[in-house]
Amino acid sequence: MIVKICGITTHEAARAAVDAGADLLGFVFAKSKRRIEPELAAEIIAGIKGKAKTAGVFVNEHPDEINRIQSIAGLDYIQLHGDESTDYINGLRLPVIKAFGIGKQEDLNKLASYQADYFLLDSPKGKYQGGNGIAIDQQILDPDALPLNKVILAGGLTPENVSSAIKAVQPAGVDVSSGVETNGMKDLDKIYRFVNNAKLTVY
Repeated sequence: MIVKICGITTHEAARAAVDAGADLLGFVFAKSKRRIEPELAAEIIAGIKGKAKTAGVFVNEHPDEINRIQSIAGLDYIQLHGDESTDYINGLRLPVIKAFGIGKQEDLNKLASYQADYFLLDSPKGKYQGGNGIAIDQQILDPDALPLNKVILAGGLTPENVSSAIKAVQPAGVDVSSGVETNGMKDLDKIYRFVNNAKLTVY
């Protein structure tokens, strides 16, 4: 089970995530309350180098700017939350995680139009395109109709519900941001419990 902790902004949160066993750390470079400057992301990533992969989160950003930030921060994946096309994705240098807001079953049809390394299924877009803490209606996620080896489930996951979500959807991975926060800041205990509960889930 791939576990991704997104919205990392501090050395402490990054260390807690890798110590807990997270596989991927997400750094937000789009408009967000969790936005981070590339230079600080580079410092944090240098401190956990080799212990976890990293992803940069972007929304409709120019490819040249993505490549500039990647070269500063040293990212492993590009995570896209906007209206990026397949041609846009093919022009990027790194593996891609393409995010989709899923509000109804028909939204899943969009996956077939993209060639990406992973598909991140999130709740419908709120104020920000991701990280809104709203859960997907798992009833519309039919495991038999999804490329489960490429699906990362997001949206409203917490240490308390991640195990049941994994059993219901059977994804390749899970992603959390606000679900491991207290008062808008990463909660180290919640990070440990989320990763542990996800990794121990059997389906």
